[in-house]
Amino acid sequence: MEFFRIHKTIPFMRHALVLNIVSFVTFALAVFFLFHRGLHLSVEFTGGTVMEVAYKQSADVGKVREVVAKLGYQEVQVQSFGTAVQIRLPVAKGMTSTQQSDQVMGALKAVEPTVELRSNEFVGPQVGDELTSNGLKALAMVVAGIMIYLAFRFEWKFALATVLANLHDVVIILGFFAFFQWEFSLAVLAAVLAVLGYSVNESVVIFDRVRENFRRYRKMTTAGVIDSAITSTISRTIITHGSTQLVVLSMFFFGGPTLHYFALALTIGICFGIYSSCFVAAAIAMWLGVKREDLIKGGGPPTKREGDAEDDPNAGAVV
Repeated sequence: MEFFRIHKTIPFMRHALVLNIVSFVTFALAVFFLFHRGLHLSVEFTGGTVMEVAYKQSADVGKVREVVAKLGYQEVQVQSFGTAVQIRLPVAKGMTSTQQSDQVMGALKAVEPTVELRSNEFVGPQVGDELTSNGLKALAMVVAGIMIYLAFRFEWKFALATVLANLHDVVIILGFFAFFQWEFSLAVLAAVLAVLGYSVNESVVIFDRVRENFRRYRKMTTAGVIDSAITSTISRTIITHGSTQLVVLSMFFFGGPTLHYFALALTIGICFGIYSSCFVAAAIAMWLGVKREDLIKGGGPPTKREGDAEDDPNAGAVV
């Protein structure tokens, strides 16, 4: 599928320094807000009360959330399972888990007298610490796996460039959540891990085209090869990321509060994932000195496709 055709390679790497200075400033601000404000962690991480209540008919989650919010609980997680509703309350100073449960049940019964309490349990801080530790371990394992995969498939310079670009995406997502004090839950952590894999996929597509271009154009500079690779994959980038973003935005606008921050994290990650794969990862690989010999073992002659000009830098740049 073609949206439009580019007849001239776009010189992305000519502006790599400026773009990466912008990236560095954004990254530094994200780190500052992470340390200065910190993340607004959800009940899963900080501990709190988890209640399950039952209705005679299908529950109105919006009304339940509104009733609980009037008690002073902000950004409470409310999930519906048919006639049952699960409510997650943060720790309240001076109140036990039982007192919180009684307070909420009193407010809910005032609106719907038939509501019943099925279960009430306290999630302690130790559970929150365990979830935090497991989340960090999962992130570290994903990063390590990405580096090993890319080092074997391409070259260590590309592996290092991709990991740095991916960490750039993760830190910026966390920086947004720290700056605006959006609730950071397990769903958001899952979105962050998904963004890692999504961004890696984009980098692999571009690096595959870089390797292919190194085979085809022996006289072209590294910057020219990278520019040609990015230009020739723009069509795929627009189609893939555009369709993915439509699905994520549908979750953001119509998925309700449960999926709100999950979709928001994915939206930020997709936008910065495109940027980092095209500009950050590619530029870092270029500055690390990647060359044709790194990707083509033995340095054999370049392959030539039918209809390709031998030294045309714009061949294959179809969008």
